[in-house]
Order: sequence, then structure tokens, then C-alpha cells
Amino acid sequence: MLGKVALVTGATGSIGSSIVSALATAGADIVVHYHQNKTVAQQLVDAIQAKNRRALMVQADVTRYNEVESMIQQAAAQLGNVDILINNAGVHRGGKVQKVPLQDWDTVLNTNLRAAFYATRAAVEGMQREGWGRIINIASVVGIRGFPGDALYGASKAGLIGMTKSVALELVSSGITVNAVAPGFVKSAMTEALSERSLQRIQQMIPIGRQAEPEEIASLVVFLASPQAGYITGATFAVDGGVVT
Repeated sequence: MLGKVALVTGATGSIGSSIVSALATAGADIVVHYHQNKTVAQQLVDAIQAKNRRALMVQADVTRYNEVESMIQQAAAQLGNVDILINNAGVHRGGKVQKVPLQDWDTVLNTNLRAAFYATRAAVEGMQREGWGRIINIASVVGIRGFPGDALYGASKAGLIGMTKSVALELVSSGITVNAVAPGFVKSAMTEALSERSLQRIQQMIPIGRQAEPEEIASLVVFLASPQAGYITGATFAVDGGVVT
């Protein structure tokens, strides 16, 4: 992976920052995308550079195609063609289907699905010119099995899995692989905000008996981004401690 350029959307979250760190350790140069958290983005850039890898920090609203396209162009101009795209940006809005605010539908679908399509569309041409590329979409087990109160999130992640399969077949002859990683419950700021009772209920659902560490998601992403994963495409990998069997 030495010298490859990787773009990670939503890089400042728990999973995103772990992916950034793991890819930099594996030898990639990194485009750190952020929407609002510039402080964490700068910390990630500093950490990447400390590993003697190049880094570029880009602010963008990934629900706007012109900003996504500009981000890809900035990456190409300053670091080189984007070889590895990690569509990780996402939001969560929950609630019973008859009560969840209608505007949340657009918020979740735009951020979790539309943005991944935009970034894929903008990055593919450069990958095709090089005859090599890796696109990895961060989905969720909720998109595979569902979860009460998660109609919006589940729809967005199921859509992402469906997009993964179709784009993988479309690009297979170009030397580009497209896969999805579907985390289960991962230690993050979102889960840390849950009550002790909710956390206990969640852990009871997980056969392995605990939440995932963000680094456990990142390690699979790094493998799928590597040359060794060239025969894997169109697949979805659940990293969930056995929730989906």
C-alpha cells in the first residue's frame, strides 16, 4: 500500500480516525475529510505526518456534489490520484417509524447513501485511468438484519450494500474492487452516551459479549484496501461479534 492515496470521509469520528491511522501505518498517504471538527482533523494530519506519510485536510459537505468533486480534485492536485476511497461519513437518527421527524429521512439518506454515491462517482474516473482502485463502504449490520427504531438508518445502510454490489460488477473489469464493511455495535461517542441499562441490553445481544473496538473495524478495511484483497469484490463483511449469523 506504500504510496497509495486514500481518502476517508467522516474521518474525525471513532471509526474514521481509526481507519485513517491504520491506513497511514500501512503506508498510504491520506486525505482527511471533515465537515465540522477541524481540530480533530488537524490532529489526525499531525499524526499521519509523524508516521512520515503525506496528509491533506479537506472540509466539505459530502451531500453536495460540487464540494465532493472539488475534494477529489484537491487530492489529485496535492497528493495524486485517489486510489482508495473509504465512504465512512454517516449520521444516525432514530425513532419509531410513525414518530420520527420527516426531515430526518433526508438527513440520513443524504449523508449515509447519497454522499457515498457522490464520492464514488467523483473518484472512479481517476481509478479507471490508473487501472487500479479500492472502494470500501462502511455500512452496518442494521442494514442486514434491521433494528427497532432504525428504519431510516437501516434503509440507508441497506441501500449502501445494494450499491456496493452493483458498482462492484460495473467496475470489475477496470481493476477496481468495491466492498462493504458492516460493523455491529462499536465503542464510540454515540454508544458512550447510552444509559448503562441500554448498554447492558446491547451487550446481551452480542454473542461475543462486548462491543467492537474501532481498530477492529479498521483492520479489515486495511486488508480490503490492500493488493492482497484483489480477488474480493461485491462482498459485505459483518464485523459484529456474531450478531448476524
